[in-house]
Amino acid sequence: QVQLVEFGGGLVEAGGSLRLSCAASGSIFSRNTMAWYRQAPGKQRELVAGITSGGTTNYPDSVKGRFTISRDNAKNTVYLQMNSLKPEDTAVYYCNAIVPGIGAYWGQGTQITVSS
Repeated sequence: QVQLVEFGGGLVEAGGSLRLSCAASGSIFSRNTMAWYRQAPGKQRELVAGITSGGTTNYPDSVKGRFTISRDNAKNTVYLQMNSLKPEDTAVYYCNAIVPGIGAYWGQGTQITVSS
C-alpha cells in the first residue's frame, strides 16, 4: 500500500514563501513520477509541478519561475518550494505518485492560504 503524507501547509502573506514536503512509503520511490496538484474552492484540481524518476520537471505557466519541485530519493521525499506567492495560489495542495505498473496515489492534502 502506497502512502503519501504532506507537510508544510499554512498561512502566508502575498510575496512570501513556503516549502511543502511529501513523504512516500510502500513503493520503490525512485521509480515513481511524483507531482503536486492543487484544488481551489469551486475549481478543478490542476497540476502544479511534476518530476519524473529521471529528474525532468514540468510546470504550468501560472507557477513557472516561482515554484520548484525536487526530490530526494534517499529520503523518499518530494518537495515543492513556492516563492512569490499570490492570493490566487490559495488552494489545497495534494501530493501525487504514479507507481509504474500499479497506478496513481494521492496524499490527504494540505491547505495553503495566501493573504493579500
